[in-house]
Amino acid sequence: MKASSPRFGERTLTLKEGETFCVVGPQGDILGLGLGEQGVYHRGTRMLSRLELTLGGNRPLLLSSTVQANNGFVGVDLTNPDLDLEDAGFLPRGSVHVFRAQLLYKGSFLERIRIRNFSFRPVAFPLEITFDADFADIFEVRGMRRTKCGRRERSRVGPAARRFVYHGLDGVTRTTTVSFSREPDQVGPDRAAFRISLDPGEELDLFMEVRFEPSVERGERTLPFKAARQVLESRFQAWRESCCRLETDNDKFDDWIRRSQADLFMLITETESGPYPYAGIPWFTTVFGRDGILTSLMFLESNPDVARGTLRLLADLQAREDNPVQDAEPGKILHELRPGEMAATGEVPYARYYGSADATPLFVVLAGRWLKRTGDLEGARELWPHVEMALEWIEKFGDLDGDGLVEYRKRSPHGLDNQGWKDSGDSVSHADGTLAPPPIALCEVQGYVYAAYQEAAFLAGYLGMGEKAKVFRRKAAQVRKRVERSFWWAEAGTYVLALDGRKEPCRVRTSNAGHLLFAGLPSAPRAAKVAKTLFSQEMFSGWGIRTLAKGEVRYNPMSYHNGSIWPHDNALVGMGLARYGRKDLAAVILKGLFDASLYADLRRLPELFCGFPRREGEGPTLYPVACNPQAWASAAPFALLHACLGLRLEGLRSRVHFDKPFLPPFLGEVRLLGLSLPGGTVDLEVRRNGSAVTVGILGREGDVEVSVNL
Repeated sequence: MKASSPRFGERTLTLKEGETFCVVGPQGDILGLGLGEQGVYHRGTRMLSRLELTLGGNRPLLLSSTVQANNGFVGVDLTNPDLDLEDAGFLPRGSVHVFRAQLLYKGSFLERIRIRNFSFRPVAFPLEITFDADFADIFEVRGMRRTKCGRRERSRVGPAARRFVYHGLDGVTRTTTVSFSREPDQVGPDRAAFRISLDPGEELDLFMEVRFEPSVERGERTLPFKAARQVLESRFQAWRESCCRLETDNDKFDDWIRRSQADLFMLITETESGPYPYAGIPWFTTVFGRDGILTSLMFLESNPDVARGTLRLLADLQAREDNPVQDAEPGKILHELRPGEMAATGEVPYARYYGSADATPLFVVLAGRWLKRTGDLEGARELWPHVEMALEWIEKFGDLDGDGLVEYRKRSPHGLDNQGWKDSGDSVSHADGTLAPPPIALCEVQGYVYAAYQEAAFLAGYLGMGEKAKVFRRKAAQVRKRVERSFWWAEAGTYVLALDGRKEPCRVRTSNAGHLLFAGLPSAPRAAKVAKTLFSQEMFSGWGIRTLAKGEVRYNPMSYHNGSIWPHDNALVGMGLARYGRKDLAAVILKGLFDASLYADLRRLPELFCGFPRREGEGPTLYPVACNPQAWASAAPFALLHACLGLRLEGLRSRVHFDKPFLPPFLGEVRLLGLSLPGGTVDLEVRRNGSAVTVGILGREGDVEVSVNL
């Protein structure tokens, strides 16, 4: 297989734990290469901007490097180059093995360096580690320039530690403390040198801890490397046990599923409200409303606890007042939460930013589907006031001109021009390429509103509010009627992207129309036409559905939203296709993304990749600054497989239901282990027998019903 070019010009390795994440190079170093985003970050600030290990003044030779299968640690195998050491003679390359293991734990970066002499004679050489902390805000790293920064200091803390201190403009003092398990033979402001002497076959360990403050509670000590690794491993095993476990007869597909599950575990962060999937590394390692909701929706059958935490946190952060600087209005659901210095000082408006037209209706959709999945009526009652506030926002603030559609127009001078999931500045245009003037009504947002009213009706009905349920069903029907009348584009067999501020339709073919299938809005005949358009040569690349059709004026397969391919976008379209009975087409999407994963480093699909046509023997072309991993890309294979199976878990009835299950050609058998419902758990096997698909029960505990509609 032909490898695609990596994101930074060299392969990078990523870890995340809690509010800390790191991006290191293939040798475990942090260098100013590529786009310069390597580093260890804590709460929106780069706390370690340089880390380099050298042997005898030279960079070691890379043997291999990887991230452990459960994302617990980075492992790097190195060896020495030819070294001509003045005081110790010549050391041939390959004489010494260096293994670097790196992990994150409770606001610290821990590294174990194991050195072994494989030569037949004693060796002695200097090992030097250089380090620095620039305390750059994540927005600085992304390219924003600042007119003024805080004050930085350095100091020595004992014989084996150095400290970097930054007094921020936000009044927060941030510190990075680098310490070693043994005293360096030489130490400078940004370096520590050790004289390594080893007999034949001898090995030694050197441990480094880089601790970031403010971080853990005062007085709490970081565990030693081995103990921290064991804690991380036990956490992951507990997470696996809490999820439905997927196994198939395709080992490569299983690799993709396991990595995706591990990536979700890594990105999910425990908050005071429960677990929340942070969006992606490196740019979006924080709370994003839309991303968290869609990730939770796609992973809902596997683990509803993620949805519960997402709903609770977003309810806690729901806007209570009108604030134009934040694009906030009462009832609106958060778009983005940033903890860094530039957000705190107002240099960027994202400390709490609400510039999203779709997160609010999607919040209601998730609330309804979570109740269906879990049967948690008490949790639904707790969420209901927030659902009502969200619905009030849709009607009072979301509809800017009173036409029954939800539009957006930024009010914050530094806010987002476009406030759907395609939020780049050039993503909404007319057929001639001119950008659509606001206020803009996106087609998929209306679909989300339709689905929100449907789910609100379901919630209200189960909570004993029958009259309100009728009102919401009537409002859903009104939205559907407006969309079918105002957005349908008969000549193209799809829905227009949007209506602009003059109510002129944006007649361009996009993947957005597929989200209307996800919402269940189109009539069956129109849904069939949309499906045909989505799988035309102009839209389907062979790897997936493009965001914008080939042939449109703004089509660019290397763009962010105008011709690229997004796994989560494709997953939502696939879920919609399955809803309309086209599980075969959902399987085509699943196969395209699965095939793409075979070319991806660690079997990990990035946030997006380029929309060039598929070429035999070559992998997809990567987008250079895509987040990797990204939560909703990691959830995509689960959503697509469940869509193909027609899988639905009904917590209110404690029932597992399959609606006309379909297996993709590359899967002959799927095992769903540990499906959990209020009445118990069940293990199931879905198998292809000739042209038929059967469902068998492998094990059951408690009272769980299994039904199949063939």
